Amino acid sequence: MDDNLIEKTIDSQELYHGRIINLKLDDVDLPDDNKAKREYVEHPGGAAILAIDGEDMWLVRQFRYPYKEIIEEIPAGKLEAGEEAIVTAERELIEEIGYDCDRIEPFGIIYPTPGYTNEHLYIFLATGLKKRETHLDEDEFISAYKRPIKEVLDDILKGKIKDSKTCYAVLKYSLLNKR
Repeated sequence: MDDNLIEKTIDSQELYHGRIINLKLDDVDLPDDNKAKREYVEHPGGAAILAIDGEDMWLVRQFRYPYKEIIEEIPAGKLEAGEEAIVTAERELIEEIGYDCDRIEPFGIIYPTPGYTNEHLYIFLATGLKKRETHLDEDEFISAYKRPIKEVLDDILKGKIKDSKTCYAVLKYSLLNKR
């Protein structure tokens, strides 16, 4: 169908190998038989959780260094090597907001920035929350709290919340539940 759009990798070179990301530079054959270079960030992927508690949802606020600002977002974390996304989601729910849940289900997959990374972000919906203790990572400083879903939706529509995973999850949930 769209085979005339596919680029084929000829060679791949790792320019940087980091703790979380790798930087790659690939030589590709273009659909018109010309050659090009493609640089991108290789990322292990992540999982995010829309944790619903009645008419409220859980959010976290944390300083996101690349933007140099505090971002309001749903709990999320990086997939560990060989770890299934649902395991990451369950771990992050406990780590970041101090809850586990009776029910967790897949709620979508997004590509946060397809122009320069191969990251897959798995979104989960968690309900039936049960209080536990938080277990933040050593270098993680966050503030977790509940907000009415309607308020969060309003802040997304006003452009106050800009995080893509949060926008996706809240907008989808609101549409499916006719909010």
